[in-house]
Amino acid sequence: MEQQMPQHDCDVLHEDVVNHVREHMPDRDDFTKLSEFFKMFSDGTRIQILWALECSEMCVCDLAVLLNMTKSAISHQLKSLRLSNLVKFRREGKVVFYSLADDHVKSILDQGFVHIKE
Repeated sequence: MEQQMPQHDCDVLHEDVVNHVREHMPDRDDFTKLSEFFKMFSDGTRIQILWALECSEMCVCDLAVLLNMTKSAISHQLKSLRLSNLVKFRREGKVVFYSLADDHVKSILDQGFVHIKE
């Protein structure tokens, strides 16, 4: 049985609540930035890359083999993740190793998996 959506034709304004929320509400630009940030989590391949990098630092070749993709496709996704500050890299000779940018990224992934398994 489908639940009915409540009607939103209220005549009462809870001005104290509205003002309280308005005072604490981030700037519109912050919401736009957050939306762009979460877009990085909207692609299954990027999520797989992030999950793999949560387990271990890896190079493009390792990720390509793991995910059965081309190095070019992996590099493209890594560039997006790097520009969004979700991954970082280090060079060791000619090899570039990628890892999660910080523990916040790990927390977001972990919380996402907890949520979907509830």
